[in-house]
Amino acid sequence: MSAKKLTLGFSPCPNDCFIFDALVHGRIDTEGLEFDLVMEDVEALNRKAFDEKIDITKLSYHAFAHLTGTYILLDAGSALGFGVGPLLIASREYALADVPTLRVAIPGRMTTANFLFSLAFPGAKNKTELLFSDIEGAVLEGKADAGVIIHENRFTYQEKGLKKLLDLGEWWERETGTAIPLGGIAMKRSFPAGLQQRVSRIIRRSVEYAFAHPKASYNFVKANAQEMDEEVMYRHIGLYVNEFSADLGPEGKKAVRLLLQKAQEANLVEHMNNTIFLDQ
Repeated sequence: MSAKKLTLGFSPCPNDCFIFDALVHGRIDTEGLEFDLVMEDVEALNRKAFDEKIDITKLSYHAFAHLTGTYILLDAGSALGFGVGPLLIASREYALADVPTLRVAIPGRMTTANFLFSLAFPGAKNKTELLFSDIEGAVLEGKADAGVIIHENRFTYQEKGLKKLLDLGEWWERETGTAIPLGGIAMKRSFPAGLQQRVSRIIRRSVEYAFAHPKASYNFVKANAQEMDEEVMYRHIGLYVNEFSADLGPEGKKAVRLLLQKAQEANLVEHMNNTIFLDQ
């Protein structure tokens, strides 16, 4: 594939559509680069990255921990923050000590949500992988005792009668004092450093355009959000798109390094490349 036409993967979730709208629709200078879009659920993108099928892609940070030999993290496009973590929910109250005995639905083995759940409950082994949007239903129907929910489901679980057992993001913040890194944008290491910097710069430009013109992306976000309530859509964007999305910066990079370190300490990954970021 020509270096001027790159495959770009991101999810149809409101935060990703908000971030990439300006890039996709030519509202910014893309410095001569063109992109073929791959829009799929983040766990599907994780799997494609393991198969090296996408040049630039949204990745769960858990997946990235396994892929540092193939991909390098770009400075722009990440989802990090405080109060943004996945939630462990159930249809009734359970003691946290009982969680390892429960049947738990997770939104994919390589998601950061599963990574956090595994850190908090290392003894929990009875897990079922489901599409993130199917987890609430599985718990309500008794197919799972509990579920780890992400994205907009954190805004809807209560109205369905589900109960929060633990906010895994708050748990991480208490344990580490850092923001929780959920997902980042990574690019294949095989591309020249100058091209990687160029792509990161373009994505930052797209994020900055989105912040300056927050309604410009409405049609793109709404088309992919499908049945999502508009208020939930914008709460979703407000939760996951912040200053870290434009530039990880020192604080964001510190949080990412810590998450990768925790992954190694927990023996969740065997080997990682020491060069994680573009400027190392």
